[in-house]
Amino acid sequence: MYEIFVHARDVDGEAETGERADDLVVLASVFKIPVVLEYARQAAKGLIERTERLTVTERDKDGGIGTSGCADDVSLTLRDLAHFMMTMSDNAATDVLLRRVGCDRVNATLRELGLERTHLIGGCAELFAQIGFPLEEITDDLIRDCAVRDPERTTSGTAREMTTLLGLIWRDEAGPAEACAEVRTIMGKQVWPHRLASGFPDEVKVSGKTGTLWGVRNEVGVVEYPDGKRYAVAVFLRSGDFGFRDPEADRAIGRAAREAVDRLRVS
Repeated sequence: MYEIFVHARDVDGEAETGERADDLVVLASVFKIPVVLEYARQAAKGLIERTERLTVTERDKDGGIGTSGCADDVSLTLRDLAHFMMTMSDNAATDVLLRRVGCDRVNATLRELGLERTHLIGGCAELFAQIGFPLEEITDDLIRDCAVRDPERTTSGTAREMTTLLGLIWRDEAGPAEACAEVRTIMGKQVWPHRLASGFPDEVKVSGKTGTLWGVRNEVGVVEYPDGKRYAVAVFLRSGDFGFRDPEADRAIGRAAREAVDRLRVS
């Protein structure tokens, strides 16, 4: 029923496990992790000010979550744009912040960190432009062949590279320690509990980022146990169901994440 691509690693050790972990996958909104990292790196280096204010205007909005659905222009600091982008996956906030830090800079940082197969084609506007047809004309056949669902033609990466990136962030190796700490704090405030977090009890802290497109459901994050062990886990799921409400697929992500982490905890 589902294609699942998964990888998990011990953040502080060598143990790892996965299935199809090196297959190229569509990142969808998971790409916002490299964006928030680039913002935090530039802020920590003094290249930008966290309190600089930018305005989300009508041209940035897609009618969705957060500032994307606001009726009026919204002026926010860079750090608040990052907060909205990561906690609720605000697409308009993402594009405004990405224009400020630069997509080329994001991709250059990914290369610097050794992530050769993760690449952004642009922000949310560029992803939506790949749809190539008015949404009111949407059909399953059009969705099936859409470039935004093809990892060879859109923003993409691999499950292994995503856990590598998370491990670097959680060990303060993805940039200045100040920047890594800021990313961890923001990711810990994500509001969606229905995917990764559904596989773990309340005492396990989950910091993550979801990604959703037609037939594409993802989440990557770090789970931290009361005993101090930390695990980076990435689950990418593809489904033949193009609806945006698929609770069983969401639960499948949580189960896959838990099974992968459980293997590491008993190894």
